[in-house]
Amino acid sequence: MTTTTTTMTRMTRRGLLGAAAGAAAVTATPAVARGSRPPRREVTTFVLVTGANGAPTGDAELTLRGHRTVGVELPGHGVGAGQFRRSYQAPQDLAALATEPSPMAGITLDDYVAATVAVVRRAARLGPVILWGGSMGGATVSRVANEVPGLISRLVYSSAFCCVDLPTVGDYLQTPEAAGTLILGLGGASVGDPRVIGATRTNFRTNDPAVLAKLKEALCADATEAEFMSMLNGSHPDESSQVPLADARGHKKTWGTIPRTYIRHTRDRMIPLPLQDRMIAEADRLTPANTFDVRSVATSHAADQAGWAASVDILDELARR
Repeated sequence: MTTTTTTMTRMTRRGLLGAAAGAAAVTATPAVARGSRPPRREVTTFVLVTGANGAPTGDAELTLRGHRTVGVELPGHGVGAGQFRRSYQAPQDLAALATEPSPMAGITLDDYVAATVAVVRRAARLGPVILWGGSMGGATVSRVANEVPGLISRLVYSSAFCCVDLPTVGDYLQTPEAAGTLILGLGGASVGDPRVIGATRTNFRTNDPAVLAKLKEALCADATEAEFMSMLNGSHPDESSQVPLADARGHKKTWGTIPRTYIRHTRDRMIPLPLQDRMIAEADRLTPANTFDVRSVATSHAADQAGWAASVDILDELARR
């Protein structure tokens, strides 16, 4: 499911301060050819990597504050991927939904990394890049940082997995710090056998009140009913069954050289706060000269509007450093 230290160089044109200052301005600044465009202000691009079942999206508020935002369309996600099938619509055909092959079949963390690296490479041509990952998106972020550390100004983990001592997301969910997670109690929303459909499948459009109550408690207990239903209906039902089992460790000589921020979700019931703190501590031990800039937001795993607004304030501030 379902949130940076960079130097923003601001280039401003020197204007004429009046006719008397005109000659001085001409001699003090390089001549600009007629018809040429003024220098472009360097803008930070936030590259956003969603967690499990998330949809690729940017953020309007960050954009309105002067930054670029782009959501990575991970393989198997997006409008044309085929996840939203007729059997998933109401009235649902649960028998078909439980057996239809998934477009996520065979998709790995390597595929997620390749798609994200491609976006980072393009964004880096325009200016600084802040790479943000939420939840399971943290696994992708760490691996991308191993691949192209020189193209990333800052990493941001928003209540996200940051694998350091242990290799996989699944390993961290077996630790004592994960004892309070509600992720393992959401089986009532699962549909089909992953070995048959080639992925995990969650029926986010269920109308079972008991299942909906568990989903809300686990994902966004602080959200309004409208926010909760919007999140469910925007989520992809299928997710790769291989990504949580893939090695997602950041390496000291690549990932470990990039400034990083961790935004703790203090009310998270999916990645409990003790588990978030464990991953922060492990990362800091690996690179004691480059430790996490730690922030905290009082929100659940999938941030409600107030929680995301607080996160946006943090991201905006990091981009303006």
